[in-house]
Amino acid sequence: MESTHRMARVQLNTDANPCLGRVHYAPGKSAWISLMVLGAFIGGALNFSWAALGLFASTSMLTLCLGHSAGMHRRLIHNSFDCPRWLEYLLVYCGTLIGMAGPFSIIETHELRDWAQRQPICHDYFASRQPLLKDAFWILHCDIRLQHSPRVVYEERIWGDRFYHFLEKTRHWQQLPWAILFYALGGWSWVFWGICARVSVCMIGHWLVGYFAHRFGDRTWHIEGAGCQGYNVTALGSLLGLLSVGECWHNNHHAFPDSAQLGLRWAQPDPSWWFICSLKKLGLAWNLQTAANQPPRPERVRLEQPKSQVAFLQQKL
Repeated sequence: MESTHRMARVQLNTDANPCLGRVHYAPGKSAWISLMVLGAFIGGALNFSWAALGLFASTSMLTLCLGHSAGMHRRLIHNSFDCPRWLEYLLVYCGTLIGMAGPFSIIETHELRDWAQRQPICHDYFASRQPLLKDAFWILHCDIRLQHSPRVVYEERIWGDRFYHFLEKTRHWQQLPWAILFYALGGWSWVFWGICARVSVCMIGHWLVGYFAHRFGDRTWHIEGAGCQGYNVTALGSLLGLLSVGECWHNNHHAFPDSAQLGLRWAQPDPSWWFICSLKKLGLAWNLQTAANQPPRPERVRLEQPKSQVAFLQQKL
């Protein structure tokens, strides 16, 4: 069954194929994450302080929750809520500080992955089917080149924005002003923990949640015709929901992609949704999209009982 979910940014050509492609080593991408990890392990270990650890924890949660999840993912990519332009800039800027991508590269990566996952079959790079370490190397150190890739077209509101082009071009350099500030306030300890450790943990954590969210966990919804399903990762219970700021409830996200709320039950904490609701109370967010107001999708099938991957496969067999 062909997906009815709108993907206005993806323009298909007649030979677009999510399977035919080659994973290739990306030197710049690899050097960036390697530098951050080395700085975290060596510099962080030699310059530990409790204050630096507190800086790491607080800045990680702020950039993940406000920046990546609320700003990049739910606002910029999915348009799950509206907000003033200055606030969108602030949230997307915080998302760039994750160190993973700029506004355009995060949109392109996300749109191509979503398109591929909704096809009956797709390359293992998009579906997290490889063993843990191989998938980590692919996602953190490599890129994929499809032989026949669709085009990602950005709406003028984003493509015509000079601030977003500036963020894209300088995405790695955006760490520098903060590194200078952290050094002035706390020395090298704050630099290694506030920059290197934060970027490393956020990038690796983002990959790790995505890896498990496409392989293990519980499912309430099945998307007919999609070769890659999403799972609500419940391994650590509510704790993972807090640590991932709600992004681990991935089965819900596959079922309702444009919903600003990913945690749909009381036992599924969703800090990014709480933040967006706080913005709404302040009059800074409106037109919030939720599962309740999403259009019907014939391919979205509710399972009689939430099922783990193993239980679902046993049922199909």
